[in-house]
Amino acid sequence: MATALNTGRTSAPAPEAAPKLRFDARRYLGTTPLRRIKDEVEIELADRAYLPDLNDLKRDWVASVAAPAFRVLARNLATPPRAFASIGTGSGVDALAAIELLGAEIVGITDLFDEVVATAARNVRGNVRPDAAITLHAGAGDLLIPLASAGVKFDVIYENLPNLPVDDSRKIEADKTSAAFLAPRSEDIPAFITDWLLTMHYLALVQARDALTPDGVVLSTVGARVPLDILAQMSRAAGLVPRVLTYGWKVQADADDVISTYANWERQGLGPFRFYAADALEAAFADLDPGEAGANAATIEASLAGEQLGAVAAWEAHRNGLRIGHTYVVLQSGLR
Repeated sequence: MATALNTGRTSAPAPEAAPKLRFDARRYLGTTPLRRIKDEVEIELADRAYLPDLNDLKRDWVASVAAPAFRVLARNLATPPRAFASIGTGSGVDALAAIELLGAEIVGITDLFDEVVATAARNVRGNVRPDAAITLHAGAGDLLIPLASAGVKFDVIYENLPNLPVDDSRKIEADKTSAAFLAPRSEDIPAFITDWLLTMHYLALVQARDALTPDGVVLSTVGARVPLDILAQMSRAAGLVPRVLTYGWKVQADADDVISTYANWERQGLGPFRFYAADALEAAFADLDPGEAGANAATIEASLAGEQLGAVAAWEAHRNGLRIGHTYVVLQSGLR
């Protein structure tokens, strides 16, 4: 995949009569008043990008995972982050959330396909208030590589990348698949990373290490079907210092495809991966907000030990009608 860096314009022309989606950004972000992005956001819909789930914000990744993490991070940082990058931005809504909630003024976005990045860049520019000027760097290609020539060091790098490897590039070309990435990779990757299906998260951390400001952080958002200590080991293997920022749970989306794929990997000797009955997760997290749960992540994980279902067992339970969920983690990794 060729890479490109675009500053001030994108490499692909606007699609003709692109469908659009409008929604109330105050409701979506759970924040009012909005100061830097418009109250009503209008985004173009790219064929290969996942779109906001406006019918159920608890299922939407930006609304329910990224935005709460940005709020917690903003409270924790002594200095507001000026430069933000999103790896795998999709529609660009994650960048808009960072502009509003983190106050980002320099924004970098990447994704695999030119048309996805071009559309996301228009979505970002078109929904920022006139008095909240931003500098936007946008490029298509592999992880952070499209932003390398901009020469920007980022205070926050955010990624929501897929876990499951796919051998057929045609599937990536055709599908809006948030759970799968094109395999194999040529980099030297620790065995435990591949065994736990964390390749893209690890490679993003490796690339991010040289793109961070001294106090900068990477936010890895991971559907945590693996132990928390494995995620911490992943960060340390990439040369970074980890901590859990936020922790929560979600009902498994696309359950037929995702759980069955994890079950197939488990049958080949990987894992065991961690799923749970959704009711058990709801009870364990109770009324904790993601920041509180993040501060108590190890305790919550331990309390769920007796509720764990391997992927094979979760697949059978799902087929029998049980609502299956998984935990998620926003892992914060820094240079120190």
